[in-house]
Amino acid sequence: MTSSTTVGGADRPGKPQHDVGANFQRTAPPRVEAGVRTAEFDSVVHAQGTWRDDELHMAPVSGLMTAEILAHEPRSGLRLARLSFEILGTLHFGPLTVTTRTVRPGRTIELIESRLTAQGRDVLVARAWRLVTMDTTEVAVTHDSDLTPLQECEPFPAMNQRWPGGYIQSLQMRVAADHAAGHGRCWSTTTVDMVAGEQTTDLVRLIGMVDTANGVAPVLPDGPGAFAFPNVDLQIHLYREPVGPWLGYATTSNLGGDGIGVTSAVLHDERGAFGRSEQIQTIRRIPAADA
Repeated sequence: MTSSTTVGGADRPGKPQHDVGANFQRTAPPRVEAGVRTAEFDSVVHAQGTWRDDELHMAPVSGLMTAEILAHEPRSGLRLARLSFEILGTLHFGPLTVTTRTVRPGRTIELIESRLTAQGRDVLVARAWRLVTMDTTEVAVTHDSDLTPLQECEPFPAMNQRWPGGYIQSLQMRVAADHAAGHGRCWSTTTVDMVAGEQTTDLVRLIGMVDTANGVAPVLPDGPGAFAFPNVDLQIHLYREPVGPWLGYATTSNLGGDGIGVTSAVLHDERGAFGRSEQIQTIRRIPAADA
């Protein structure tokens, strides 16, 4: 677990020489051919991961792909209801290509697929269900428990102190009094845009922080002589479209006895719960520094 302040900066040839206030920047206009949208980007330091300083953090990457899914053949009357991300390989910091297409078209149900390519190979695939909407206000109900309101939470410097990398350092975080290992109760926001020079919608901003759930209240120590516990997927179900700049996490962590764990979260905005996420973890012991 090391950190570098030069990733995306002057010491990395070909990378931005200044802070553009975003996780990514376009290197070419998006193009559409035969129903496939192709977009090219370069990474900025605010997207840097925590496990290795030459990787991207899954959180902003999932936000970037969500933005591309929303831009692909948008249709009124349908909205994103589920996002599924499968990590196929290393999320390399640097140039990226995102290709998006419709897998299952329909009048009321659509399935969209988006693929992220880095260093010549697909490293992440996302699939999104878009479902038709209707007014169900009179029967709407939420059984997920409330989260401590943002205004009653305190600054959370321990998060930035524990985890290195440009993405985590770009977050502002607040923590509730009942926050504990394996029982996360906290909030995050960021003023960093997803793509330089483009407006970031509430949905993209919030989805672009959900993957942080894996690290807000882990049950294992990290670092040399301890453990790494990266997730290999991210599943998000949205029973309401979220609004606002703040994402609330009510997380629960469970570990099996054979090296596999899961982080589950009820996701909140300032109006209340709006969805859930799941992340399966692979648990790895990290050699001691003097080993």
